[in-house]
Amino acid sequence: MRRLFQKSISLYTKPNLISSNPNSPLQLFHTVHKPSKQTNHVFSERRSGFGLVRLETDPETSPDNPTHCEFAAEVEKIYRILRKFHSRVPKLELALHQSGVVLRSGLTERVLNRCGDAGNLGYRFFVWASQQPNYRPSHDVYRAMIKSLSKMRQFGAVWALLEEMRKENPELITVEMFVVLMRRFASARMVKKAVEVLDEMPKYGVEVDEYAFGCLLDALCKNGSVKEAASLFEDMRVRFKPSIRHFTSLLYGWCRAGKLMEAKHVLVQMKELGIEIDIVVYNVLVGGYAQAGKMADAYELLKEMRSKGCEPNAASYTTVIQALCGQEKMEEAMRVFVEMERSGCEGDVVTYSSLISGFCRWGKIVRSYEILESMIQKGFMPSQMTYLQIMLAHEKKEDLEECMGLMGEMRKIGCMPDLGIYNTVIRLACKLGEVKEGVRLWNEMEEAGFSPGLDTFVIMIHGFLAQGCLIEACEYFKEMVGRGLLSGPQYGTLKELMNALLRDEKLEMAKDVWSCIVTRGCELNVCAWTIWIHALFSKGHVKEACSYCLDMMEADVMPQPDTFAKLMRGLKKLYNRQIAAEITEKVRQMAADRKITFKMYKRRGERDLNEKVKEKQDGGRKRRARRRQWPSQAKAL
Repeated sequence: MRRLFQKSISLYTKPNLISSNPNSPLQLFHTVHKPSKQTNHVFSERRSGFGLVRLETDPETSPDNPTHCEFAAEVEKIYRILRKFHSRVPKLELALHQSGVVLRSGLTERVLNRCGDAGNLGYRFFVWASQQPNYRPSHDVYRAMIKSLSKMRQFGAVWALLEEMRKENPELITVEMFVVLMRRFASARMVKKAVEVLDEMPKYGVEVDEYAFGCLLDALCKNGSVKEAASLFEDMRVRFKPSIRHFTSLLYGWCRAGKLMEAKHVLVQMKELGIEIDIVVYNVLVGGYAQAGKMADAYELLKEMRSKGCEPNAASYTTVIQALCGQEKMEEAMRVFVEMERSGCEGDVVTYSSLISGFCRWGKIVRSYEILESMIQKGFMPSQMTYLQIMLAHEKKEDLEECMGLMGEMRKIGCMPDLGIYNTVIRLACKLGEVKEGVRLWNEMEEAGFSPGLDTFVIMIHGFLAQGCLIEACEYFKEMVGRGLLSGPQYGTLKELMNALLRDEKLEMAKDVWSCIVTRGCELNVCAWTIWIHALFSKGHVKEACSYCLDMMEADVMPQPDTFAKLMRGLKKLYNRQIAAEITEKVRQMAADRKITFKMYKRRGERDLNEKVKEKQDGGRKRRARRRQWPSQAKAL
């Protein structure tokens, strides 16, 4: 495989394949896929399918951009200061003052981008920069900060920032800032909050126009809230005239949810209003049929497109190819690819990447290298996504050496590994117990200008835990918390870390981790508290569990019924009636405030515990029964 790839590299580095001629295949590819701001559709042809991915290079952050080179040294210097002192604000401010960095236009935006998912780092710098004399945040800085805070789901901080802008820089508030907020609410499935953004916009001097409404509709449909989007669309039909953009969003949402009947109803509505179906609408429908496994209907739709003078494009065929690859019908996918080329429609990077992904997924790595060779021969530059598919296949085979070699070959042709590539290789290194190699790759990644994201931290923490390196796991976890990356979906990592520490009788270290979470201002919900309290209780630290339960209620978070019942049982064994009475009284008061019957709450907790015990007993009986059956079955065989 390595020899085959070396052959591909030599083909790509031949000068006749990369031409400065604007009509060369490579130049045409970049021209075709350059994002356009003039499109009226919420879906361009590049995004019409299901799972289609295009990697776009931001010209402002490209290493070849002279502006980027101008800022690179200062951005990296500030980023290192933020990483070192972000938890100690006075020292951070002193270090930034002594850094000699001069705030100027474009620098703050690039620092925020460099911080990546670590929103706390970016926020610390934004606060410091805003306090400097003769500095006024620009529109781009405010927008980047709103985007970062929204990604961290710090929605209260976003509204506070908008309020500050309204008082000090109202002219900088634009509809795009509210669009960012709407999309984040929609991705968090907070539909009511997303809709409320429309109502709040006039208070900040921004008119609710068709563009804002279309963005909200698009965000809801893309994030699994198509029913709510359809209801909102009907309510707002009088205020905003239905357009092809609105219908395309709804069509995409219904197809993605597998509701093809509702999607057809949207088509009927479009025809009734005289809206002509275009290539984007057809591609969404093709994707819907392909995703639902109705390949015959997808092929029929492609024929219908040709008969109506709407020739299928690369996105149309790639959608079908991806669906076939997902069903392990690789030969049929290749036939569709050949048919596409015969019809005069040339595949693009995503088409080739989809085929490579399909062959890799089903263990045919040699065929994927053959497709890669063909792709390079035709002048297409493989993207990081292309290589990622091959990396994932090598990861399944636990071939770390092959992954490392592939990263080297990527660099040779100028396709630098991205965060996804690094995450994959670090995960494999940790899986194989090569944690030191994982740390080396982590450092290499940061030196290359990438800010470790949430996935990278989780990978490293689990890698350290698997090797019993609890101190290192705690340090990385606290760093993750300090950068503002801890959120609800990562509570599984918190649970595993706490259980590992308490299992190894490292109570003080566990308390230190929890203290870090509380003091860094993380939003702690009932799940986080429950994980910590149950971990303490299960390892026999009943008094500590009760103490944190009281802290939990002081924070106005009500314990779950089974938590309450569990603590009462533990205190009963310890004959500690005083703490039991205190917890019971507080729970009773919180239940009354929330209009919950305390007796029912208590019964439910007892019932939940009994059911859990019964499930464990039943599971044990079933396992023992299977063991008893095994010898007799073996004899029968």
